[in-house]
Amino acid sequence: MECISVFDMLKIGVGPSSSHTLGPWRAAERWIYELKADNFFDRIINVKVDLYGSLSLTGKGHATDLAVMLGLSGADPERIPTDTIDIVIASITNTHKLVLNNELVIPFEPEKDIVFNREFLPFHANGIKFTAFAENETHESTFYSIGGGFVVKEERTVHEENVELLKEFPYPIHKATELLEFCHKENLSISEIVLENERSLRTDEEIDFELNRIWQTMLECMFVGCHTEGNLPGGLNVRRRAYDTHKRLNVEVPYTTPQEWLESIRESEVKFRQILKWVSCFALAVNEVNASLGRVVTAPTNGSAGVIPAVLMYYMVIENHDGDFSDIKRFLLVASEIGSIFKKGATISAAMGGCQAEIGVSSAMAAGALTELLGGTPEQVMIAAEIAMEHHLGLTCDPIAGLVQIPCIERNSMGAIKAINAAELALDTDPKNVKVPLDKVVDTMWETAKDMHTKYKETSEGGLAVRVSLSDC
Repeated sequence: MECISVFDMLKIGVGPSSSHTLGPWRAAERWIYELKADNFFDRIINVKVDLYGSLSLTGKGHATDLAVMLGLSGADPERIPTDTIDIVIASITNTHKLVLNNELVIPFEPEKDIVFNREFLPFHANGIKFTAFAENETHESTFYSIGGGFVVKEERTVHEENVELLKEFPYPIHKATELLEFCHKENLSISEIVLENERSLRTDEEIDFELNRIWQTMLECMFVGCHTEGNLPGGLNVRRRAYDTHKRLNVEVPYTTPQEWLESIRESEVKFRQILKWVSCFALAVNEVNASLGRVVTAPTNGSAGVIPAVLMYYMVIENHDGDFSDIKRFLLVASEIGSIFKKGATISAAMGGCQAEIGVSSAMAAGALTELLGGTPEQVMIAAEIAMEHHLGLTCDPIAGLVQIPCIERNSMGAIKAINAAELALDTDPKNVKVPLDKVVDTMWETAKDMHTKYKETSEGGLAVRVSLSDC
């Protein structure tokens, strides 16, 4: 059984899209690894990149071409200073040269060497083919970005670059029912079961270090988004709203760091309407950073990156002023496991399932995680995840101009609010009265995805994407 780590579901990267930005970036990195393994790298005189299907149709708006160039250049999406991205791209564009893996200078003209092919490859909607040319031979390799930054080749069904996925967890889980069985058998919470699985891959110190790094990235992202004014790039002239909302919420206690900011919000008076505004503000902030090629945590995708941090921040500043890293750790462990159940049983790719696969899954992840922190049983965690997804079924992906801005940014706010509501409904529900189990919703989501017309799956060929144009903005 495929073993998906919490650090596969929650990845640190650069926006605006996990499938269209982070995935192609990682694919370029893996191709370079192949070239070196095949002793082809040093003989390369030029390269060509072909984008297919959804990667082609919305690639410009999702910065797929930029991600490919950055990946070929050897930049690390987790650590590259985001303010240097424009410099790297400008250098390639202006000089028509690319330093492959920061080692080998080759000629490269983005307009000619990155080809946007409208046709779809049969294996997956997000196909990318790399071709390297030497004196008398070529090297070709095709990858598929299957959502959430996961990249596969057609002949493999597991995530090749992470060897841990080939191992066996002590508690192998494919369905929600299996997870509940382990909880009952071992008398453990969901977060404890997930932690035991992670311990088969890493030490406790490594787990805590990486989880804290994820949380700090989320917190920094919310902080930056709430304190950055202006319009988003891309041509839609979308004004950043988190800054305006945050300013109106009027935090009175002074602060200088993201952690001090969190503490200052705890000291502020918060009423019902303000709670809604704070949650929306957190979610908007993250996805405005995402839309401007900032650093975010894929949770489980970049397009839905704002839901989980917004709901976790809600818990930390509204529900539990004594909340600390132990709560953050439990939240992220539970959220990742729910996301992996959806990935195994359905999809987390909007190109395959529409936005139900992104905002719907992230809302389910956040709802379940919040429920455990609020004292819910494992059964109630599953109920919360089911409720959140049930009310996202059929949600289309139709970004205007292919940009992860309208309606994507607002949808994160809606997904976060629904997650909180789903958790409250679940906590008031007796599991014996539940009619719809989580596994049935996962199956239904996948059936809905297969029935959904292609134009509503991240192609910008239907819905708002054709009813609203750049000229309208």
